[in-house]
Parts: sequence; structure tokens; C-alpha cells
Amino acid sequence: MALLTPYSKVPELNTATVLLVENEEELQSKLANALVQYEKDFNINVRLARKLPLPVENKETRPRIDLIVFIVNLLSERSLQSVESSLTHLHSDCFLGKVCFLVTDARCGSHTQGRLVSVRKLAASHQCPVLCAEHRTADGVNAAAMRLLGILKVSAGMSPIATTALYLSSLTRCSVTSDLEED
Repeated sequence: MALLTPYSKVPELNTATVLLVENEEELQSKLANALVQYEKDFNINVRLARKLPLPVENKETRPRIDLIVFIVNLLSERSLQSVESSLTHLHSDCFLGKVCFLVTDARCGSHTQGRLVSVRKLAASHQCPVLCAEHRTADGVNAAAMRLLGILKVSAGMSPIATTALYLSSLTRCSVTSDLEED
């Protein structure tokens, strides 16, 4: 079992690759279609996986992965457990601007708040951004895709040099307000 590393392959010209990892596959295909639909400046390869590690058989033909997005459905304990186990299959260099967490169902009630706190702690421990998304509406999926495109451009080196850490932090700020900000 080999760890997934961010710089083991040469990047392709005008191409960025995003890996969407989701155990339950509720949002993956919708988000993949939205990502490809909105970006016209460069080519986007979208890869889908239920969990990590990725199969060893395709390792040589697999493109360099510029961004890994872990999609966590807060209504499912299994979704969070799958993400936690998948993180062990990433090289530590992946966490330097190459990984983010996308949570869904953040407004569904008090029983999801504990999982949201867990995701935020997990992301903070790896210094990765957390995005909140609405996956039940087309507008919510499109908004999530636009935010991910901004992050993908930065992680793949497709954005202008003027992009700052402050700008990137504004792209990754969670739009769901809660009392958890004090934790």
C-alpha cells in the first residue's frame, strides 16, 4: 500500500485534476458535472473515489492530483469514519494546500453539530479548509463547484501570482454560521 503523494508526477499543461472522495456518492457526480461545466480556461480532470487508498493497478496512468476533496455528509457517521480512515493513506505533503473538506447537511439539526465539530477539528489538525455546501439544490451544487474551482486554481498553480493567502481563506470560509465558532 503506497501513500498518495502530491508531487510524484509532472503536471499536464493547462490541466488540473481534482479527486472527489465520498463514501455515499450523493454529491460526487453532481459536483463533477458542475466543475467541468463552469471552467473554460483550462481542462479539468475529475476523478471519483469512495475511499482511499486508490487502486495500485492504475498508478502509472493516473494523472497528478492537484486537489483532494473529502465530502462528508454530516447525517452519516459512516461518512466521517471513511474520511478519517482515508486520511492515513495520504503523504503529509498532500496537506499543504492540496486537501479540503466539503461538508453537507450542516443545518440539519443538533445531532449533526457534533460531527461538524469533529470535521473542523480534523481539518484544523491537518491545516485544511472546510467548506459547507447545500447538495439538495442545483444552486447549492453550483455554488460549491465555484468555490472548489477557486481552490483548485490555486492548488494547481493556475491562478495569477496576486492570489494571496487572505484571498484563499475567503474562498474557504464556511458560510454556515453557528455557535461552534467559539470552540
